[in-house]
Amino acid sequence: MKIINFNIVKLTALLILGVIIGSLNIFSIYESFTITTLLFALYTISFFIAKKRFIKTIWFGVISFLLMVSIGILTVNIHNQKNFKSHYSHTISSDSEALNIITFKIREVLKPGNYYDKYVIDILNIDGEKTTGKSLLNLQKDSLLTPLRIDAIYICKTKFKTLISPLNPNQFNYKKYLDKKYIYHQIFTTNEYLYNTNTKKQTLFGVAYDVREYINSKLKLYHFSPDELAIINALLLGQRQDISKEIYTNYTNAGAIHILAISGLHIGIILLILNFIFSPLVQIKYGSFIKTVLLLLILWSFAIVAELSASVTRAVTMFSIIAIAMNLKRPTNIFNTLAISIFVLLLIKPMFLFDVGFQLSYLAVLAIVVIDPILFKLCKPKNKILKFYWHTFTITISAQVGIIPISLYYFHEIASLFFISNLVIIPFLGVILSLGVLAILLAALNILPQIFADFYGNIIALVNNFIAWISQQNTFLIKHVSFNIGYVIASYILIVFIINFWKQKTFKSLKPVLLGIIIFQCTILYTKYNTPSNELIIFHKSRHSIIGQTSNNTINIADDLDSISKSKNKIIENFMVGNFIKHKTNNTLKNLYILNKETLFLIDSLGVYNVRNFKPDYILLRQSPKINLNRLIDSTKPRCIIADGSNYKSYIERWLNVCKKRKLPFHQTSKKGAFIIKY
Repeated sequence: MKIINFNIVKLTALLILGVIIGSLNIFSIYESFTITTLLFALYTISFFIAKKRFIKTIWFGVISFLLMVSIGILTVNIHNQKNFKSHYSHTISSDSEALNIITFKIREVLKPGNYYDKYVIDILNIDGEKTTGKSLLNLQKDSLLTPLRIDAIYICKTKFKTLISPLNPNQFNYKKYLDKKYIYHQIFTTNEYLYNTNTKKQTLFGVAYDVREYINSKLKLYHFSPDELAIINALLLGQRQDISKEIYTNYTNAGAIHILAISGLHIGIILLILNFIFSPLVQIKYGSFIKTVLLLLILWSFAIVAELSASVTRAVTMFSIIAIAMNLKRPTNIFNTLAISIFVLLLIKPMFLFDVGFQLSYLAVLAIVVIDPILFKLCKPKNKILKFYWHTFTITISAQVGIIPISLYYFHEIASLFFISNLVIIPFLGVILSLGVLAILLAALNILPQIFADFYGNIIALVNNFIAWISQQNTFLIKHVSFNIGYVIASYILIVFIINFWKQKTFKSLKPVLLGIIIFQCTILYTKYNTPSNELIIFHKSRHSIIGQTSNNTINIADDLDSISKSKNKIIENFMVGNFIKHKTNNTLKNLYILNKETLFLIDSLGVYNVRNFKPDYILLRQSPKINLNRLIDSTKPRCIIADGSNYKSYIERWLNVCKKRKLPFHQTSKKGAFIIKY
């Protein structure tokens, strides 16, 4: 394929490889800097030797390859403030109960949880010592107080808490997610313990926050409903924190969630509108240059107002390159444009690579560029309206082919009616965005007619209602699809081979397709072979007990959950999807589980046990039994004591101390996660 002949594409691929290796923390910042410096010196020497001989040797290529990978590793290490002595993690005590006087600045407002408002903060000072680094702030909700403002500096006395790894198998790893954002700790506090320093220094992000707050304060005067206002914020200001769970779920199930994230689609439409508005400038001297500068200024100002989120940044970067090439008459290629934007973004923000939206966005664009021309040629309607809708349909299908494998890996579901929501909304998205920009400008100037505000609000409500209707067609929503990273790789290999065959239609190009099918079949067989069987899992669930036994692609569940808790519980669902288990049976909790040659004995709140006839290997304490643990250990001599999430914390601490003194393994599911016995 011609794509691999472009040098920038090769460099970008090598940089991506370097970022992946760097994220594994194999090399320290000192090692990566030393290796990069050495490779750069070798590259310089080999370059002049090759130039003198008018030929590039294999060593020049190898050194160039290694240098680019090394730059990717170094970039990851440089952006990780934890690698520097000033990072707060080198200042705080290892004692988790130690209190610190912390000075911090609000950096980013996150979507609030059930009990806490959440913020990303910059740690400026700890106990009088200057520091750097980001942390997560959990501020107890208080409906009487306004949210904290970006750039505001506060002082509080509290303790740092490490982020908790998932306690159950296949649960979303929030700790790993924050690690990719260089956030390693969190703090909890309330408004009454915060001291505002009333600083007036502002960054661009602070100014952007004030602009958004001003716009929202003006829009609220025109009686938009909370859902309408939340969609306006998402579409035009890049803020999705206020979108209700119901609306978000509707857009997800309808396959239209990308509409709520400012992406290439939105920025592309905005660029077309701005390009049309500024088109008269090309008639004057230096008009093309002035037009390009104005386009870039507006696009990046918009990106800053949208808080430079990952989706906005990548879209504006890509379309900035397109705007420059388009208006300065520079020849360009979409593959080069994509590669340059990825290259620039990863040098500035290397961890964007692991952002789900980043991956989906670029895969969708790449698929559209490669697949859409093939699909569009299948039918050529002469009617302009039919042609427009046919092209919208082919673009939608192409994008879905590009993102389905990675979407299944992350979300495990397919909204099969995605093409309907896209065919209805996308053709009018330009109008919706244009009217939204106009509404915001008029509201900011206090001249927005109420009739226009009502009209625009009705359009947003109509879109929400349509999306809600699509999402209710549950028959077409395929959920709980098991898909691992092996399936993702095999899928993309097969897709590439099929596209190549579709273009060439030769017997020679058919061979790779058959190879791709074999690779996919081997992946299925390998996955099936590694599906967990003959395991007993003691899951962690606060105030409850859940035990699962796997056998022959089936999991048998025993728990003490009520019907409401069962309907909301996703622990078993996540485990089944993540481990390719198709069937589930239900049972009641038993006092004794015989696992081949091992035994598990349960002691509940009654504290009754009689173990004269056997010695259990494992003992599970549940529902806070009032027992003398020393006496129990003496009479049973177990290999391990397990305490699940149904026990009181005070009981667990007492049992832990007993086991420490007796040098007996003690597994606390609330800290160590689910306990798995293989038999």
